[in-house]
Amino acid sequence: MKMKKQLDIKKLLLLNMPYILMGLFATNFGEGWRMAVGADASAKMLSFFSTLPVALASWWPSLHPLDLLVGLCCGAGLRLAVYLKSKNAKKYRHGMEYGSARWGTHEDIAPYIDPVFQNNVILTKTESLTMNSRPKDPKTARNKNVLVIGGSGSGKTRFWLKPNLMQMHSSYVVTDPKGTILVECGKMLQRGTPKLGKDGKPMKDKHGKDIYEPYRIKVLNTINFKKSMHYNPFAYIHSEKDILKLVTTLIANTKGEGKAGDDFWVKAETLLYCALIGYIHYEAPVEEQNFSTLIEFINAMEVREDDEEFKNPVDLMFDALEAEKPNHFAVRQYKKYKLAAGDICSK
Repeated sequence: MKMKKQLDIKKLLLLNMPYILMGLFATNFGEGWRMAVGADASAKMLSFFSTLPVALASWWPSLHPLDLLVGLCCGAGLRLAVYLKSKNAKKYRHGMEYGSARWGTHEDIAPYIDPVFQNNVILTKTESLTMNSRPKDPKTARNKNVLVIGGSGSGKTRFWLKPNLMQMHSSYVVTDPKGTILVECGKMLQRGTPKLGKDGKPMKDKHGKDIYEPYRIKVLNTINFKKSMHYNPFAYIHSEKDILKLVTTLIANTKGEGKAGDDFWVKAETLLYCALIGYIHYEAPVEEQNFSTLIEFINAMEVREDDEEFKNPVDLMFDALEAEKPNHFAVRQYKKYKLAAGDICSK
């Protein structure tokens, strides 16, 4: 304990030795001021410059009380200046002035990789990213979006897309402009992955073969509709609001390019479509709830300019519905449509 105290005192003396020496040297300034003569401060200052060389002629410090006080103030002032300078110093990273970036190692990526290989997004041969959105260490949770940039033939499909499809750990939406991915990976996805039991091992059937969980593959081919699955928006209509959404989307995607027409005609078209689609949804059999029926209705809407009392099959159909259900949604929309100018029907 005594030895440690002695070391602390020695360290303190060594650290403060420059300030002590400066204070002892500064006592000569006090001596020079005492030797200066003059009636006022300015006269004494002029005399001080002549007596200072005499006081500094000797390296020995002055032990006069006033000189020691001047030395103490100078030493303490220097110590205070050094302390304030160090407190406001910038935080330099010595040896790293040009940056600390480096190539990552396996230890750096390891916390982000799932121990089960199939549960990862493959990034490179040695780097992967777990699909688990809630890993044990929350700090390792990362966004699963990956951007792959490369020219034609650089291997985006061969070296990134296909290996990640083969992981078969998620649902996938794949754009296939060349039409090759479905041909090359469809059978694999159709078979699916082995079904795992509670022990994490593949389950077997009664014949000892692995049980697979196949993918449900859906294809939308806008080039060759014979090779495409079909989409029927009528199957997703559940309310009058859904009808209006479908009509708005239909008009927005069939108006063509160029300047939009008069709002009057758009409103009339909206009322007509709402009436026809409303009738199909609420009154037609399920197998007839499609765009083919809608086109048949439109084609049947014959108009005769010379006979304003003429009623086409669609008019008669709505008349019959109005007699049975006067407050029907489709009837109300059709009546609003018919209230418009007579030339709308001929458009």
